[in-house]
Amino acid sequence: MFSKIKRISIIFVLILIVYLGFVSSLLRKKDPAKLDPVAVNDITQTLAKNWDRIRYESLTDMDYGYDYVVVDNEGNLLVATKRGLNEDISSAISNRDTIVDILKDNDTLGKLFIFNDIEVEWNKSRIEILTIAFIAILGFSVFIIVFLIYSYRRIFRPFEKLREFAKDVAAGNLDAPLAMDKDNVFGAFSESFDLMREELKKARDNERVANQSKKELVASLSHDIKTPVASIMAVSEIMQAKSTDSNDIEQLKIIYSKSEQINGLITNMFTATLEELQELKVEVTEQSSNIINDLINRADYNNRVVINCHGECLVLMDELRLSQVVDNIISNSYKYADTSIDVSIDVNNEFLEIIFLDYGIGVAETELPLLFNKFYRAGNADGKSGSGLGLYISRYLMKEMSGDIECQNIENGFMIKLKLMIA
Repeated sequence: MFSKIKRISIIFVLILIVYLGFVSSLLRKKDPAKLDPVAVNDITQTLAKNWDRIRYESLTDMDYGYDYVVVDNEGNLLVATKRGLNEDISSAISNRDTIVDILKDNDTLGKLFIFNDIEVEWNKSRIEILTIAFIAILGFSVFIIVFLIYSYRRIFRPFEKLREFAKDVAAGNLDAPLAMDKDNVFGAFSESFDLMREELKKARDNERVANQSKKELVASLSHDIKTPVASIMAVSEIMQAKSTDSNDIEQLKIIYSKSEQINGLITNMFTATLEELQELKVEVTEQSSNIINDLINRADYNNRVVINCHGECLVLMDELRLSQVVDNIISNSYKYADTSIDVSIDVNNEFLEIIFLDYGIGVAETELPLLFNKFYRAGNADGKSGSGLGLYISRYLMKEMSGDIECQNIENGFMIKLKLMIA
């Protein structure tokens, strides 16, 4: 490709040099014609020989290609080859005419003014020079235009296509191939860029497949692990009911509590994976707000929640998904605050608001906007188990139910507010 560009450039330069050389040769200034001493001497000798008859003689026999004037010693005009020549010595000197004395036997008979026609010749050739210059400029302009058209078609237009192609690649559009013209100097580049696009597309497709497989594996493992954990919880609960030894009962409670904790973590991981796989279904229906009291009571495994409910209404919700949200909020409150929890349920305009209030230390104000980010854990979570997915999943579920979730620090603790759309 580069050799082709080099060859074309050399051809253009050679054409330009030849053309400029031709024009310069036409414009080259010719050497002024020199007087022939033999011819001048012949004219003066002939004039001296025929001096007495010079007024009556024709000068056609002395035509040497010069125009001249003959004057006597007093400066009177005797004869001239044509009209309009310099007929006195001052005019001849101003025009830089050649002045020669006409001698006979060492006596000066008169003077010969040989006309200097440089100015006349210049006036004649000026139009010719201007014409040649115009032709030179026109030819050079045509050459430049042809070169620019060639450059645009063979260089700049392929670059424009490459630029648009690069924009598509940067935007992630790897399906549009690059139109290749192997006849232009960038044909090889075009082919290489299109091969790069194909490889990038393959790499992206492989990455998508790998991520999909990874998510499916996590979802599958999470689901499989939940079954034996549920069995452990059920067995420990049965053993607690049958056991009479207080130490055994305490140990079984610990087993049950840890199993429940593992089950919560697995549930969070499983639902987060399903959400990314767009398989986490939320089925919103109109239901009575009385169900919320039962959801809170089932989640209150420490029996430290106090519920204040004002009024009843129909709300838009998914009972299963709202149960997950409530379980997560109460579990977090016991884990991080370890205080009693006051719950108030009130109607506020178009929403039913459920406010959970504990009396712990809360979180730093700078961390509040980050609590709903995936895998984010606040500073008060140090030393406590968790994955940072609970509030992230809760917000997703509330949004899917046309509701919302908010949190803030208050004077005596920490508050989380759920908002459900009233039907």
